[in-house]
Amino acid sequence: MHSAPAEIEAPAAGSGQAERPYRRRSGADRSQAIRSFVQFSFIALNLWIGVQFYHFVRQYEAGSTAVITRPPGVEGWLPIAGLMNTRYLFLTGNVPAIHPAAMFLLIAFLAASILFRKAFCSWLCPVGTLSEYLWKLGRDTFKRNFRLPKWLDIGLRSLKYVLFGLFAYAVVSMPAQAIAEFLGSPYGVVADVKMLNFFRYMGTAAAVTLAVLVIASIFVQNFWCRYLCPYGALMGLAALLSPLRIRRKVETCIDCAKCAKACPSRLPVDQLVQIRSAECLGCLECVAVCPVEDTLHMTFVPARKPVHAWIMAAGVAVVFLGVVGYAQASGHWHSAIPEWMYREFIPRVNEYAHPR
Repeated sequence: MHSAPAEIEAPAAGSGQAERPYRRRSGADRSQAIRSFVQFSFIALNLWIGVQFYHFVRQYEAGSTAVITRPPGVEGWLPIAGLMNTRYLFLTGNVPAIHPAAMFLLIAFLAASILFRKAFCSWLCPVGTLSEYLWKLGRDTFKRNFRLPKWLDIGLRSLKYVLFGLFAYAVVSMPAQAIAEFLGSPYGVVADVKMLNFFRYMGTAAAVTLAVLVIASIFVQNFWCRYLCPYGALMGLAALLSPLRIRRKVETCIDCAKCAKACPSRLPVDQLVQIRSAECLGCLECVAVCPVEDTLHMTFVPARKPVHAWIMAAGVAVVFLGVVGYAQASGHWHSAIPEWMYREFIPRVNEYAHPR
C-alpha cells in the first residue's frame, strides 16, 4: 500500500511569500511514457510506409511487373501539396484528384493542434521526435544544452514564421486552375519520388546542411523545430485556437522553477498562470516534473478541468484515424494517377524540373 502524501512546510525561496504547506505528488507521472509510446508508434508507421513506398518505386525503376501498391500515407511528407490541395478545395469545393491524402493529413494535423495544442509536433512528427532525442542525447552526454542569447533566439524564432508566410503567400496567390495544372504535371505527379531520391542520392551540399542541423540539434534544444520549421509555425498558429492551456495553480506552487527548466520551448511556466504561447508544444514535460500535487496541469480552459496524457493520446489518435478513415471511406484517399503514368514518369523522374 502507498502511504498518503505528507504535508510539508515548503519555503517559497526568494519569492518573498510566506511559508505554506504543499502536498507532494503521489505516484510516478506517466505522461512522458504515454507520449513516447505515441511517438514511436508513429515512427513505426512512417517506417512501414517508407519501406513500402521504396519498393513501389523500385519496381518501376527495374521495369518489373507492378505488384506493390503506392501507400498514400507517403503524402504526409508533401506539406506543400497539402497546402495547395486545401486551397483548391476551398476555391472549388472539390477534393483534388492528385495527392488528396496530403490534404487530409494536413487537416488531421491541424485539427490535432487546434484541439490539443501543438500536439502534431510533440506527439506525432517523426522529425520532432528525432530532434527531441538529439537534444536529450546532448544533455546527457555534455550535461547541458546551450541557450542562445535572448535577442538572437527571438530573431531566429521568427524565421520559421517568415518561411511559412512565403509558402502561404505562394499558395494563396495560385488560382485553382494553376494548382490543378501544377499537381497534374509530371513534376507534380512524382513529387513524392523526388523527395525519396533527395535522401537516396543526397548531394554534398544537402549532406553538409543536414549534418549541421543534426549537430546543432544536439547542442540546442529543438534547433530545427524552434527556428526553421515552417510546418511547425503553421501548427503553432493553429494551436492559438486551442481550448487547452498549461495552467499553474498559484496557491500551491512552491516556486521551484522545475517546470520552466524542463520546458523545451523555454517558456516561463513558473511565472504565468496560463501558457498561451504558440511555442507551447503540449509535450507535458513541465507537468511531469512538477513535484506538487494538483498544481500544474494541461487544462480545458472553459471548465478548468485537467486533461491527462492518456486523454491527449486518445484524442490525437481519434482525430488522426478519424480523418484518414473518412478519406478512405469517401474514396478520396488514393491519388487518381493511372498506372501508365507511374511506369513512364518514375524511370525519368530526374528529367522533370519544377514548373515555373
